[in-house]
Amino acid sequence: MGCDKVLQEQGYRLTPQRLMVLEAIHSAEGHISAEEIYARVKARYPYANISTIYRTLELLEGLGLVVKTDFGEGYVRYHHAEKGHHHHLICRKCGKLINLTETAVLALKEALLRDYQFKASLGHLAIFGECQECQR
Repeated sequence: MGCDKVLQEQGYRLTPQRLMVLEAIHSAEGHISAEEIYARVKARYPYANISTIYRTLELLEGLGLVVKTDFGEGYVRYHHAEKGHHHHLICRKCGKLINLTETAVLALKEALLRDYQFKASLGHLAIFGECQECQR
């Protein structure tokens, strides 16, 4: 179901700003920051306000429509939840981003449940360390 339909079904208005935020997220190649979303929206709607962008992102995250991830850059990035679960290995030295398969995380999820009786929600995971090149 589309994000606009979910918003309507939950009783939220489809304001032009909300629709532009959704469009910015959907059209992004990968993860996008609130500031990048704001720049895209402001280019089309000069009266846009950064606080509106943050409130909209908070709403969309609360409804499960977007996922936020901290890549250790000092701000978070967002992606559309329909893009599915994916995980990242991030090198602290060079910033290299390596995509991690769902099967690699499955073993961790199972170990957490088995050993700690902890049911983890690992929908989007970022793990920091050193890539092979930086370990040399």
